[in-house]
Parts: sequence; structure tokens; C-alpha cells
Amino acid sequence: MASIASPPLYQKSPIQVLDSGLLGTRHILEQARRKPFGNIIFTSTSEVYGDPPDQHIPTPETYIGQVASYGPRSMYDESKRAAEAYCWAYRADATKSGGDLPIRIARIFNTYGPRIDVDNTSQYGRALIKFVAQAIREEPITVYGDGKQTRSFCYVTDQITGLFKLLLTDGVNGEVVNIGNDIETSIGDLAEKIKNISNSKSPIVYNAPPNYNIEDDPQRRCPDITKAKDILNYSPTTTLEDGLRRTISWTRDNLEQTTK
Repeated sequence: MASIASPPLYQKSPIQVLDSGLLGTRHILEQARRKPFGNIIFTSTSEVYGDPPDQHIPTPETYIGQVASYGPRSMYDESKRAAEAYCWAYRADATKSGGDLPIRIARIFNTYGPRIDVDNTSQYGRALIKFVAQAIREEPITVYGDGKQTRSFCYVTDQITGLFKLLLTDGVNGEVVNIGNDIETSIGDLAEKIKNISNSKSPIVYNAPPNYNIEDDPQRRCPDITKAKDILNYSPTTTLEDGLRRTISWTRDNLEQTTK
């Protein structure tokens, strides 16, 4: 959970992004091999799928992905892919010795909610919290591109529920499971929802994407959560509208406190 998951920070600290994903994961797996301490969840990401073509939307765990190994997003994407390989290798090594390493992999899709980093609202920051902060401040809500690119936003309590189910369910060692919400929303529609729910007068403006965002930015992202439903009895319950209301309320209070 300690990965650096913000695109602007990929550029600011690329080596740290790689090290936290790879070295941090290996240290934990090495400790688990030497002294078992219970079930392990590796929190991976939807980024391992790259930019799936339409026939792979919603995207199942079996899709192998199309990810650039060299580029402005590669340090995060490839660190997660390689860390998944570490998980597989350590478990395979334990199995050869007649044991098992209780590893489960969660591929997480676009989590949001209260306490999301309000400081990460620079012009190149995460879209959802950036839109929320701009709407509250009555600033222009800036959408990059035509707004047709999509994401599937999962409220934090739904995400945590999925992770706990994966952690505590028996018989799922070695499984890779998408954890997220399978309702796809365009970035343009997200901006409209945030403006309306926050009662903001902010205009929505469409700008050319920043240079770092041109390459490798997925146009669509939506998980197939059939596996999570089948083996974990998992299903998200928070609508995007309800989740946004809670997030906007918390962010408004937080921004007011920081400006006093």
C-alpha cells in the first residue's frame, strides 16, 4: 500500500517509485518466507493492464496487458508487474519445498473518498480530487483532452471491504483478483457530477493534455469483477453520487480549515 501512485510523482521521483514497488515487496516476501506471519495481500493496480482494447473492457484478470516498459508511466506500471512476478516466484519456491506462501494479489481500480490527498491537486494531479478542489474553490474545472476517456471509481469503504474479504477468505492463496467498481464513467461526466453535487459555478474547460500524459495514458478502464463476486462474495455498494457527496463534504471542511 506504500506505492507512489500519483502520475506527477512518477516524474518527480522515478527511482523511488521503482524501489518502493520492487525492493519493498521483496523485503516483505523474504520476511514471510523466513518467518510466516499469516496471509499476505499484494496491492497491485489496474495499471498492469495498460490500455486495453474495447474487446477487453470490462477487463478480466486473465488479460495479460499492453504496458510500455519504457516511458513516462513505466516506472509505476512495471514495478507493479515485476512485484507480481516476485509474488509468483516466492510462492512457487515455497511450493517446491513442500510448503506454501499465502499470497493473494488485489488489482485495485481508482479508489477515492475522504482523506484523499488534497495537496495533490496541481494541474497534473489526480482528476477526481483535482476537480473537487477546483469546484469548491469556484475555479475552472480543467479536463484534459475531450473528456471521453473513462475510469471506474471505487469508494474507499468498498475497496477496503474487498481487500478484507480477499485477506480472510480461505482457499484463495495464489489468486489474482480485481477489486473495484465495474461502473464506467467518462472524465467529462465526472466533472459534471462534481460541479452539480458541489453546487459550484465553476466552468468546465477542456485543455490539451500535458506532455507527460500523452503517452501510455489508458483511454478506458473498467474491471471485470466476476471473480471477486464468485470467490469473495464481493460487490461494491456505494454509488458514485453518494461517494462524491461524502468526498466533497470532507474536502470542503478540510480546505476551509487549511485556509483559516
